[in-house]
Amino acid sequence: MSTRIVRIEEKILKKNEVSAFENRELFKKNKVLAVNLLSSPGAGKTTLLVRTAELLKNRINLAVSVGDLQTEADAERIAGAGVPVVQINTGTACHLDANMVQKSLSHIPLESTDILFIENVGNLVCPASFGLGEHLRVVILSATEGEEKPLKYPPIFQTAHCVCINKTDLLPYIDFDINKCRENLARICPNAEVIEFSCRTGEGLERWFDWLIDRWKIVYGE
Repeated sequence: MSTRIVRIEEKILKKNEVSAFENRELFKKNKVLAVNLLSSPGAGKTTLLVRTAELLKNRINLAVSVGDLQTEADAERIAGAGVPVVQINTGTACHLDANMVQKSLSHIPLESTDILFIENVGNLVCPASFGLGEHLRVVILSATEGEEKPLKYPPIFQTAHCVCINKTDLLPYIDFDINKCRENLARICPNAEVIEFSCRTGEGLERWFDWLIDRWKIVYGE
């Protein structure tokens, strides 16, 4: 029975790899930087996307694919910031896969998009195994979650190109050791960029914006 389970999982992942490759080719053709945005529920993915859209859309063209089990609430919030957005409802699936993203791309104006954010389902486990064809993986860690999260969920942090520590405005009021968190991140994902900010106050977001634009320039040589 265990052998059968492994073979089924391998088949699913192989199919996902094919769709991920096709997505990468489409992104390359249109010079789109694809960013897979990951976190646990409530860490601030949607709020970060709204703030990013509001403050960055006049500097670079953005679009968003939003993954949730149900509702279009997050897509509606992001659309209010004035960028193209499409909602992907996964039903009972706890993560996006490359095929889901591929289907959503026909609703995104890729030819006029520089950065596509793919907001994954809030989950620190399942999304780690499924590539979407993205260039970058960004994990958001909320200060309210605790500094031990990178140690408890290493796979998703180990694949991150950037880890964002959000809700830093709450640091004076909560029991969160940010220095210990930095140490844990250095241990689990030493090559990841670490950016600290507060989506609520905006403090630190400029560094996030600069990092995104620099990544687009690095990938597409401009």
